[in-house]
Amino acid sequence: MKIIQVVGSSGSGKTTFIRKLIPELKKQGTVAVVKHLGEHTFTIEEGKDTTVFFETGADISVGIDSHKAIAALRKNTLEDVLSMLFNQGIDFAVIEGFKQRRYPKIVIGNIPAKMHPFQSTVNEVTRSLDLFENFSL
Repeated sequence: MKIIQVVGSSGSGKTTFIRKLIPELKKQGTVAVVKHLGEHTFTIEEGKDTTVFFETGADISVGIDSHKAIAALRKNTLEDVLSMLFNQGIDFAVIEGFKQRRYPKIVIGNIPAKMHPFQSTVNEVTRSLDLFENFSL
């Protein structure tokens, strides 16, 4: 599984870049995106059964509708999530954020000089996939 990490300041265009990257990667395999929420907290809908099950202590609580499945997991480290994606056979894991991680980074916008830019366009990224790190257990 290739790790493609996108970092940058808030409002720099990371999400826009990833939205353009996903369809290009999908031409070559399965794609998962992991977003670092930082200080924001994602809330699951209060009072719904899947939320109640999670709050009651389930390690994983999943809700499935006719278009998608949504899961709340107790394991919340990047490594745990990447391991889960790897075990599911995902080909490309796009990570938004987690600036301090060791993966090669695509830098969008202005962030400190120690974060060396990798590639800057979707076409450059898809032509250079062999330069990105492979995740394995």
